[in-house]
Amino acid sequence: MAGSAAVLEDGSLVSRLDRGLLKAEKLLALISGLAVFSLMILAVVSVGGRNAINAPLPGYVDWIEQIMPLIAFMGIAYVQREGGHIRMDIFIGALRGRALWLFELVSVLLILLLMLALVWGSWSHFLRSFDFAAPLWSRDSSIDIGLPIWPAKLLAPVAFAVLALRLLLQVWGYGRALVLGLETPPAVPLVQSAAEQAAAEAEQLAGHDINGSGQG
Repeated sequence: MAGSAAVLEDGSLVSRLDRGLLKAEKLLALISGLAVFSLMILAVVSVGGRNAINAPLPGYVDWIEQIMPLIAFMGIAYVQREGGHIRMDIFIGALRGRALWLFELVSVLLILLLMLALVWGSWSHFLRSFDFAAPLWSRDSSIDIGLPIWPAKLLAPVAFAVLALRLLLQVWGYGRALVLGLETPPAVPLVQSAAEQAAAEAEQLAGHDINGSGQG
């Protein structure tokens, strides 16, 4: 299951790099959210055009194919940073100290190896589609309105590369915690208990209340 996690910050180099990478991850996550919104707009335009003037949006399926990688891949590094991917928090939450950091380190290393393989494979897949000498630099296109497919194929290795950078930082963070015996290391997601999660949510809501009162 996916639980709530907190990422601590301090003045260490790994924490500064974590905050720097977080800016890029938030931007990619924002792009992913905007892609979801654009998909809703396309649906309204297509259905509205069909009902109003019997003319749905040309290439509706083609545009969906272009947008789906934005939705599927752009936010994965941000979710990894926040500890939001599916994981067995019930088992992990029972571990403490170096045993926990060792388990987390091995897990992240395995994911990193998988992502490096996916970066290589998805980049090769993109290169088979991209050609400077071809029209629109594309060796293949969508079926209906002929959109070049290489931009959508490029999104996968870009998103996977950012995730690989996040995983490298987490390997550093967990390895540092393992060696130094840190209790609350920075730059890695720390699983929160139900009480800690409730306290964090209450603090966040209290902040919204204060801001709302100040504006009023």
